[in-house]
Amino acid sequence: MIKNYIKIAWRNLKRNKAYASISVIGLALGIACGILIFTLITYHLSFDTFHKDSDRIYRLYTEWHDDGIGKSNGVPQPLGKAFRNDFTIGEKTARVINFTGTLITITKGNDVKKFQEDNGVAFTEPEYFDILNFPLIKGDKKTVLVAPGEAIVTEKIAHKYFGNDNAIGKVFRLDNKVNFTITGILKDLPNNTDRRQEIYVSYGNMDEYTGNKRRENNWGGVYSGSEAFTKLKKGVTQAQIDATTAQLVKKHYVGRDLKVWFFKLQPLNDMHFNPELNGYADKKYLWALFFIGLFLIITACVNFVNLATAQALNRAKEVGVRKVLGSLPVHLFWQFIAETTLITLVALIVAIGLSYAALPAINHLFQSEMDFNIGELSVFVVLTSIAVIFLAGSYPGLVLARFRPIQALKSKLSQKDIGGFSLRRVLVVTQFTISQVLIIGTIIIISQLHYSQTADLGFNKDAIVMLPIPKNDKATLSTLKNRFTEIQGVEHVSYCFRAPASQSNNTTGVNFNHRAEDEHWSINTKTADENYLATFGLKLVAGRNFFPTDTTREFVVNESVARKLNMKPQDLIGKTLSINGKSTSAPIVGVVRDFYNYSFHSEISPICIMPNYNGYSTVAIKMNMRNAKATLASFEKVWNQTFPEEFYSYEFLDDSIKKFYELDNTLLTLIEAFAGIAIAIGCLGLYGLVSFMAVRKTKEIGVRKVLGASITAVLWVFGKEFAILLLIAFVIASPLAYWAMHNYLKDFQYRIPIGPAIFFESILFTFVVAAITVSYRSILAALANPVKSLRSE
Repeated sequence: MIKNYIKIAWRNLKRNKAYASISVIGLALGIACGILIFTLITYHLSFDTFHKDSDRIYRLYTEWHDDGIGKSNGVPQPLGKAFRNDFTIGEKTARVINFTGTLITITKGNDVKKFQEDNGVAFTEPEYFDILNFPLIKGDKKTVLVAPGEAIVTEKIAHKYFGNDNAIGKVFRLDNKVNFTITGILKDLPNNTDRRQEIYVSYGNMDEYTGNKRRENNWGGVYSGSEAFTKLKKGVTQAQIDATTAQLVKKHYVGRDLKVWFFKLQPLNDMHFNPELNGYADKKYLWALFFIGLFLIITACVNFVNLATAQALNRAKEVGVRKVLGSLPVHLFWQFIAETTLITLVALIVAIGLSYAALPAINHLFQSEMDFNIGELSVFVVLTSIAVIFLAGSYPGLVLARFRPIQALKSKLSQKDIGGFSLRRVLVVTQFTISQVLIIGTIIIISQLHYSQTADLGFNKDAIVMLPIPKNDKATLSTLKNRFTEIQGVEHVSYCFRAPASQSNNTTGVNFNHRAEDEHWSINTKTADENYLATFGLKLVAGRNFFPTDTTREFVVNESVARKLNMKPQDLIGKTLSINGKSTSAPIVGVVRDFYNYSFHSEISPICIMPNYNGYSTVAIKMNMRNAKATLASFEKVWNQTFPEEFYSYEFLDDSIKKFYELDNTLLTLIEAFAGIAIAIGCLGLYGLVSFMAVRKTKEIGVRKVLGASITAVLWVFGKEFAILLLIAFVIASPLAYWAMHNYLKDFQYRIPIGPAIFFESILFTFVVAAITVSYRSILAALANPVKSLRSE
């Protein structure tokens, strides 16, 4: 029986090649998207789940409850040590301090190799590798990183630095400051971990590297790279955790700080999905992808049901003969399920091929190394196939099974007998509702990103090159600035910590004009010289720029400071500002117009700009782009002559700012692709339905043309049906899309309004695409000779 079902199914599909092809393509596109989204979701859900006892592993983090709630994944440097020594809830606790963009130098005789490590180096306590599962394949786990001057690296780094030579015992120099000897080799890091450091060095060398012994006892500062991990003992309750962190604050803080500082524990499985604590992305984006994948598969199934029910009338005599010869409805139902299975299996093969072809592009987009997990994917593919077969095949199978044999043999079945045209109307509306939601979402994300990247940032970001400054002694800075200024095409040169908008920022408490109590908000500090305002085009609204100096004697602040103090900008001039625990005090001499110091996801902070050569780590050069290649070559030559032991690199400021929106651009690319696929599937269905309508309405069109109907009038026969359905889909999709995108835009402090123009663009685009799809087949029907059409009937 099954063999017979399959044989007949194959014959029917060969007889209706167009119907079979459209169905296969539609299902293949939907299933391929489902496979890719499933792979993407499972990949991100797998992050750092491979560690033993991962449910007991936590990272300590900092909260400040003052003017709002601020969070940082970093903690004061002594916190981990205090947590380990003073409390008993942790089985193991370790500190790890990360420094990114470090220089590694390897010297072998006269041969000197330099490597810039973007992921940097981690100063690590040995217990770190008892908490997290990063296996050591060479070296003694009990002794590595215990003594100062030791390092362990991954296999990849060992091969990068030393080729096939044994890396154990080899020496490298970090940032031209400290030498380390490699005493262990780690197995290469898995792709699904957020811990990307591949070079770990002894924590005991921290003071030597930073030149600041006070960090070890500094409870008032937080560096985001200073982290502490703990594995809790079994059975530790949330009440015990809260009591421990409360005691930490009580023991190390006094006065108002007791109400400001809080320490909490973040579960390991939350780290990847918590953007507030430097996580990759919010889990809501995975949910969004899940629903997009689900809707695309539903769209493909709807497309199949639409075409199958439209084709049902063409099989009326076949069904009638079968029933007369004794076939039961259940036999006819399973016959159609066999056809659906055949189509689905072919579509599945195509979908898997498309998925494998598309995966490298997805990996490039996410800068990841995802691969298909055959076990998980097999389960997903089997379950999806079964769902598609019964979801797509059941209704058409039931329609065929209930045909009445006498009417079927006389070809007197009507639309009513196959469920009426109303069902297909509902299905078309469903398809285009999903497409409209994705189109509206795409337009809004494009508009927001365009706004983010073209809006006035309050400073000039064009034609500014950022170069690192490895050493900031006064003589070197003075000489380097003069040499850069002499280069043709250079307009301004400024030393600073970072550009006005940067992913690296320093914040501190602030006291205004010797008030008895500090302000209940923090200020963003930017160390820069007197050319900073001119180089970045910052506009003064009150007062003046500070005078040239190499220490902090004057402050320039932004308008947000005045707003926080409920004062006018001009009223701040001459008032004293104290920062860094009142260790730095100076008068305010100028107020600049507000500028964005983060991305549009965050609101503008209160900012103070101050000179201090010890804080300069970057030189910003405003240049003329007419002869950019030669100018950049001159920069490299001067820089290498000044810092021959360092690794040269540069970055244009506008490229740096684009990185703020990498995740948004990735999301946009995905939604554009999925919206295009949803539209393609919908258009395939539309084309199939119009082709079916053209055949069924052959006589009607012939009569209309004989009676004098124009081609336009005939086209309207086809167009009016679908125009109404598209409008209904738009009415349903608009509030759904508004709700979804309103929630998306909440992540931006500065965002576009969702206006009627966006919805108009969406419906117009959909109408144009649908009209192109429908018009070709409709025009062929309208141009057909009515005499032939009527004679064929």
